[in-house]
Formats: sequence, C-alpha cells, structure tokens
Amino acid sequence: MFAPASPIYIESAMLADAAFGACPGRAAAELPVAAHPLDSWYRAVILGGQGRYAAAREELHRLRASNPDPVLLSLAASTEGSLLRQLGWHARAATFDGRAAALVLPIGSGDRADPIGPDRTAAVCDALTGLAADALGTGRLALATRLLRRSHAAMTRAGSPAGWRSLIRWHWVCAETALASGAADAATPHAETALALAAAGPSVRHRVKSRLLLAATAAASGDNDRALRLADEVAEQCREHGLLPLRWASSMLRAGVSVGARATEATTDAQRCAARITRRGGHFRPMSDSQL
Repeated sequence: MFAPASPIYIESAMLADAAFGACPGRAAAELPVAAHPLDSWYRAVILGGQGRYAAAREELHRLRASNPDPVLLSLAASTEGSLLRQLGWHARAATFDGRAAALVLPIGSGDRADPIGPDRTAAVCDALTGLAADALGTGRLALATRLLRRSHAAMTRAGSPAGWRSLIRWHWVCAETALASGAADAATPHAETALALAAAGPSVRHRVKSRLLLAATAAASGDNDRALRLADEVAEQCREHGLLPLRWASSMLRAGVSVGARATEATTDAQRCAARITRRGGHFRPMSDSQL
C-alpha cells in the first residue's frame, strides 16, 4: 500500500497503533492527518474510543466521500453503527450494520459462498457481530444468536484463522447475549476468552473493554467484590489512556455494585463522563425512548 520508508507509511503506522495498539489515548492534535481513506478509518476508531463522537463521524464522512472500496466502506459503516450502539441507539445502528453487511456479503450464495479474503472476512464479521449486538439491544435474543452463528461461520469459511479483533468482538457479544438471557455462567467463559485473546494482542483498548465485560459477568454472578476490583482497574486504565466511553461504563458498573460513599463517587464520575461525551457530540438515547 505504501513504501515502507515513506512518511505516509510512518504516519499510517502511528494511526494504526493508536487505533488498535498501545497508544489509544494519543491526543487528537497529535494525530497525523489522513493521507489515505484507511487513515480516516483509523482516525475515526481512535476518536470514537476517546468519546470524540462528532470528530469520529466527520472522519467517516470523509472516508465515504473519497473511497469506493466496498470493504473499507463496510468497515466505516460498522464503525458508525458501533458509535451509535455505545450511546444506546441500537435500532439506528442496525441500519449502518445492515449496510455494512450488504457491501461485503457474497451476493446470491448465502452461507455456501466460496472462501473470501481476510480483509473482507474481517468486514463481514464486523457487520454480522454488529447486527447481533443491535438485535440484542432491541431485545431480539434469538436473532442475535443466529447472527453470531453466521459470524462464526464466516470466520471458519475463510480458510485461515480469524483475526484477533474479530474473535474478541465475537466473544464480547456472545457474553453479552448470555448475560441478557440470564446465563451468567455461560457468559463468563466468553469474557475470559476475550480477555485472554486481548492480553496476547496489541490493543490496549480491547484489553480494557474485555476486562470491563468480565467485571459485568462477575456482577451478574453475584461476585461483587471481583466485579468492583476489575471495574476499578478499568477505571484507572481509562483515565490513563483517555478512554472516556469505557470510563463512563465502568463508573456505571461501579455505582451498581458499590454502596455508600463509593456508590456516590462512581455515580458522580459517570455523570461527569456523560457530560463530557455530550460536549464531544455524543447524544445518549433517553431511557424513555422505545426502539421496538
């Protein structure tokens, strides 16, 4: 794609590291400008992880305006869906995830398609796993389960090991689906596997979110001490790396499993995080708004 010694290659590598590596909290002002549509996707992922929703959406708009490649357009649509899901808009997210799937799924061959390349496989898995998460958020557990099966089949059909990111995201949504069905015992192995995969991978952000999900499964299992310990670790890592949406989620969890002054402190932190997210262009779905 780029000559290894070129400045463009170096800047793209810096963006990739911030998106899926060790530096997710790199300040927005320090990020290189996008020299290629792929860079715009990296920037959107970075900015979304920091809760800079308006800036992330602008990067995705630039990508869509300049890139005809269906795989990258699919990844951009899935990312837009993810940003909406983080704020509670699962039904709206499904529109983008459906668009992402339509761009990369084989046409007219269903699940009996020929093997597809790894880049397209990642996009297919992002779209299907995203659709499963959307279904889960709107109370369609059976649909979520079917979509997770399709996503897993896409990984298997590719003829090569699925990428670490696809596998981790798949385990996340499997765990969340089990939690939604009241099966915390089934959710915990998925959360533990996601954390193990993330620990062996390059992405700080994926490790932090996997640890948060494990905290949620501990809370659902009644192990509040473990849940609180893990959530405290997540909160500290989020402060260190500027992962505002995950910090908000960890504060919400800590508020739910704490008592007294600790619960009040966590609630206050969650409120402050939500206010910062709103100032950065993230608008939470009101609890009174029905998506069904």
